[in-house]
Amino acid sequence: MTASHSDSLVVLFGATAGAYGAKLGSDERELVLLVWQVVDLPSKKVGTLHKSLVKADNLDLSDQCREVSGLTPEGLGKAEPLDRVLQQFSQLVSSDLKVLGRSSYTLCSDGQLLIRQVLHPETSKKNFLLSDCFYSFYDLRKEFHTCYPSSAAVKDQTIKTMAEYLGLGTDEAEEDFGVWQVKTMVAIIFSMLSEDHVFTEPETVKYKYETGPCSKSETVDSETVIRARGLPWQSSDQDIARFFKGLNIAKGGVALCLNSQGRRNGEALVRFVNSEQRDLALERHKHHMGSRYIEVYKATGEEFLKIAGGTSNEVAQFLSKENQVIIRMRGLPFTATQEDVLGFLGPECPVTGGKEGLLFVKYPDGRPTGDAFVLFSCEEYAQNALKKHKEILGKRYIELFRSTAAEVQQVLNRYMSTPLIPTLPTPIIPVIPPPYTIATGSIRDCVRLRGLPYTAGIDDILEFMGDATGDIKPHGVHMVLNQQGRPSGDAFIQMKSADKAFMVAQKCHKKMMKDRYVEVFQCSGEEMNFVLMGGTLNRSGLSPPPCKLPCLSPPAYAAFQTAAVIPAEAAALYQPQALLPTTRTPQASAAAPPTVTYYPAQAAQLYMNYTAYYPSPPVSPTTVGYIAAPPGAVAAAATATHTPILPQPGALVRMQGLPYNTGMKEILSFFQGYQYAPDDYNGLIQLSDQARSVLQAPKEWVCL
Repeated sequence: MTASHSDSLVVLFGATAGAYGAKLGSDERELVLLVWQVVDLPSKKVGTLHKSLVKADNLDLSDQCREVSGLTPEGLGKAEPLDRVLQQFSQLVSSDLKVLGRSSYTLCSDGQLLIRQVLHPETSKKNFLLSDCFYSFYDLRKEFHTCYPSSAAVKDQTIKTMAEYLGLGTDEAEEDFGVWQVKTMVAIIFSMLSEDHVFTEPETVKYKYETGPCSKSETVDSETVIRARGLPWQSSDQDIARFFKGLNIAKGGVALCLNSQGRRNGEALVRFVNSEQRDLALERHKHHMGSRYIEVYKATGEEFLKIAGGTSNEVAQFLSKENQVIIRMRGLPFTATQEDVLGFLGPECPVTGGKEGLLFVKYPDGRPTGDAFVLFSCEEYAQNALKKHKEILGKRYIELFRSTAAEVQQVLNRYMSTPLIPTLPTPIIPVIPPPYTIATGSIRDCVRLRGLPYTAGIDDILEFMGDATGDIKPHGVHMVLNQQGRPSGDAFIQMKSADKAFMVAQKCHKKMMKDRYVEVFQCSGEEMNFVLMGGTLNRSGLSPPPCKLPCLSPPAYAAFQTAAVIPAEAAALYQPQALLPTTRTPQASAAAPPTVTYYPAQAAQLYMNYTAYYPSPPVSPTTVGYIAAPPGAVAAAATATHTPILPQPGALVRMQGLPYNTGMKEILSFFQGYQYAPDDYNGLIQLSDQARSVLQAPKEWVCL
């Protein structure tokens, strides 16, 4: 009986200095024993049985290894290293095949651990190549289950259970360790041949990792994906594939994860060809890559697609060239062209396809991000390119890193999904439910707390105020949040009178709260509004914000308008966010009535004018609705506050980067020749102060 792959099998058995059986190779211990014998399938003849000890770098044997194998460090110290043993293996197998009149063979092992989890990882770490015969082998357990379907499941099979199923009367104690295993495996093979079993479908080990794109429309089985954590930041997909050497990774199955800044975070998602390979990968938990150990956990197909999946045809076309080395360039001048990049790389590292091998990363409006990906046809060209790391192009130094197809998708997905104008955390209209509005007069019956710990809550402020809590107006404590919805370190408190505010400022100024001192200033409601718009308030007085300077503002501004009530359907869009710590049960103060509430609902939190950068839109929006609030809420606010709202016809444009001394005359002169809104200067939108504090940076205008 012959096999379609070859006429001969080489039955192979091995052991490491550590775990034995189902955990073989899981502890990264080195190979210390190799036993083999050639079996001629047509004639059912066998060659000489060979047993060879292997000298490991670390001769410290585990207790299990000593007990099961009987090996000693002294005996292994006289053996040959693994590379010499493998050379002898090839020579002796060739000699035995010649005696039997055969030329080709396929390995046959007890399961997959010896080849996939021991030989391939160890030779990869020791930087020498295995011969081609180790990339194809038969798993005796699978072949046995195919021949005898009523036998135990493949994962539960051992040499002993297979021998017992066939009734083979071999005594393990009579033979040396390894010799009995090989002889029993040969006997099992002969029994299978008597049942007309044919060895036709060997297991294969991929020679190298194949790169390729992944589409978000693909279906990824969650039983094939793992997450590797603790990777060196400079590791590439090839480094990760080398870590999992011996296991078959799916094409384009390595996805390096990036953090919010677009840099690698030391994690990767790896997709294998089947669940069996994934399970073997999990056994490499805390194996080492260099001097670092790598954690390996289960992951899901959804997680993999989120990182590696893409929808861009441009990216798919760029990645369609297979077996290319991808290099990422970061920090390119925004004016850099394809010719500039090709000139920077030079003739010593030619780009695959010339300009077609370059992919510039851009924002949705076409602006460059300073990133690009480059394809090289071989490792030599890629290494030459990496030598240019931090060399100068124009006036900037350029960073070059190894990259992956999944990283290309991830970077493109990140930038292409960036909104042109990010969604603001709050609506542009005040959401302070009446009757708890903020005073707008000049009476200095408020105090400002500056320098609060970011973890401080309402109860911390009440405790800080001490006996003065009895002089706080109901719902008079206002925490100030920044545009990210986080505590800014400021708070405003409305007192019952100006005298009470003065006393609090004198008593509590620079008093400690937790591990920080807090500054306390007396102020009025109007001054409070100025501070929220970017002005400064301290004991030296008040400095108005830039937008309040006479040369920059339209003639009249109201302070905080009477609060608008958002309709129920619009209010549903702005559910209160849990931005502050959960408040503790307040301790009743002797001076404070227990029924008084000192702080407003979460919807009444104030937002400071912390300026953020918003990219200019490629076209002018036709309505104000894109800013933040839904049209219904804007209309309701207009009705309640009598604030002019933009008419629907026309276009809204935004001017950014104006000189601080720019006035309306200069703006109207700039737009000379264009038709703007009539009625004198009404085209310059007079936004409410609170809207301006959320939307407008000090040197910007919004024009119609």
